[in-house]
Amino acid sequence: MAGRAWTRNPRRWQVAPLYGGADDLARRLRTAPLVAQVLHNRGLDDSDEARAFLQPKLTDLHDPLELPGCRAAARRIARAVQQKEPIAVYGDYDVDGMTAIAILHACLKLVGCPVKAYVPHRLEEGYGVNAEALRSLIADGARLIITVDCGIGAADVFAEVGGGADIIVTDHHAPSKRLPDASAVVHPLLEEGGRAYPNPNLCGAGVAFKLAWQVARELVGETRVDETMREFLLEATCLAALGTIADVVPLTGENRVLATFGLRGLPAVKHVGLRALLESAKLAESSLDAYHIGFVLAPRLNAAGRMGHAAQAVELLTTSDAARAKEIAAWLAARNAERQKVERAIAAEACDMVVEAGLDGDGSRAIVLSNENWHGGVIGIVASRLVDQFSRPAILIARNGDGLGQGSGRSIPGFDMAAALAACDEHLLSHGGHAMAGGLKIQPENISAFSEAFGVYASENITPEQLIPALRIDAETTLPALGYNVVDLLGRMAPFGAGNPRPVIALRGCKLACPPKRMGRNGQTVSLLLSQNGSAMRAVGFGMGDLADHLPGQETLDIAAEPMLNTFNGRTNVELRLRDVVW
Repeated sequence: MAGRAWTRNPRRWQVAPLYGGADDLARRLRTAPLVAQVLHNRGLDDSDEARAFLQPKLTDLHDPLELPGCRAAARRIARAVQQKEPIAVYGDYDVDGMTAIAILHACLKLVGCPVKAYVPHRLEEGYGVNAEALRSLIADGARLIITVDCGIGAADVFAEVGGGADIIVTDHHAPSKRLPDASAVVHPLLEEGGRAYPNPNLCGAGVAFKLAWQVARELVGETRVDETMREFLLEATCLAALGTIADVVPLTGENRVLATFGLRGLPAVKHVGLRALLESAKLAESSLDAYHIGFVLAPRLNAAGRMGHAAQAVELLTTSDAARAKEIAAWLAARNAERQKVERAIAAEACDMVVEAGLDGDGSRAIVLSNENWHGGVIGIVASRLVDQFSRPAILIARNGDGLGQGSGRSIPGFDMAAALAACDEHLLSHGGHAMAGGLKIQPENISAFSEAFGVYASENITPEQLIPALRIDAETTLPALGYNVVDLLGRMAPFGAGNPRPVIALRGCKLACPPKRMGRNGQTVSLLLSQNGSAMRAVGFGMGDLADHLPGQETLDIAAEPMLNTFNGRTNVELRLRDVVW
């Protein structure tokens, strides 16, 4: 949190039980017992499933025909292509929506179909499909409208608009009881022919990728695609990986396949917009992992919608003009820098408000703050920061252009944000979301009553234990056991993210081999040299610089950390990234 020093907050270490079959699984997989323990923690005890996880293949992707609605949608799109019907692709303004638009847009352009991309304005139009935009697209000539990463809950909107164009809905959010009346609804949570799709966690870009794959089949008239479409689909995994990782869906099963091959392909990608984005971020030709997408590339794309209109980010991902792509990428970099500055200012102000109001005390179980000067495009990010800092669900409310309060909330495990908002429905104009995040609109005069009602609901539904954040630890081990080969094998479990977090290990009874040092800008990073049983290893704690003032004189430390390989000046060593320190 900007402007705040590191503090020693209690955390509940949840160490996974020792897996008795680790040695046997490790022998069958030809890996280390520690890796086998981590695989077991991820539910991968079967050696074939574990091997598929460690060695993902494109052939592990499920057939698009297994995805409910995909066949019908692809046939309607193929007919539109053959008859040169104008198509509009309507997507969400986040990275998942943008990349989903880009995949279908590129597929349709490749086969010569007239296609237009549309993305709503975050603050002026809000999330999802709106009737005015649909009417505008139809008036502009669209005869088929395909939604991506949205639309499953828009049955009333489609009914209001009526005819004028056929509708295909592709989405991955929880379906409503009433499905849209459309030519096809493509959704991984629906069933078709009594069968469920094997991967219910497919993101919007993943759904678009599967639909593009099946469209290519329909146009070729075979179960296989031609070489041109094959090359397109291979490169489209880069866009699908962006959407998959940015949308924080579990990186398991075919999501892991898309993320893995997309990350591998990004350094040499030919896609004009992606190349410009990588070059702007100084990542061209670099080896990339999920961190680069989640914390470098995705924020740049999202900055367009947060600080203005996502249309320019969509243009970046759909243009074939290299000069224009370079121009937009530079603009996105500037908007992201602006977003970071605004975010830091709001975060510092919100943090001070929490402390001044005593919302971090024992008598408070939730945080609700409002300010008419806050930027509605970044309050969700700041809410996440408040949750990290204070271990309480947090809602921030800003005023948008029409004078209404627009709120964004983030939750803690075990507290259902969507249910909490529903319980306070009488004070809200609208609300939505899921267990861990939600959004709302509210009349400014109702904010105080809502804040009180939300606080009461939180007090009744959050236990004191839930306010102590849990740290899940995969195994306890020792410094001598963390050799280069073992840590290299752990690294091969990447890409890491939701459903497959980077392994965290516990080391008990470590000693400081020398005094701790501050590093980095303003000394916000701490560097430790730990020793145990004759081995020594460096540990780094980002944002934990003040540990350097607390640790001198401590005889032993218990460490929770992520083991990693760090290359510096041509040398690669095992290093620990600190998650928690107890003494």
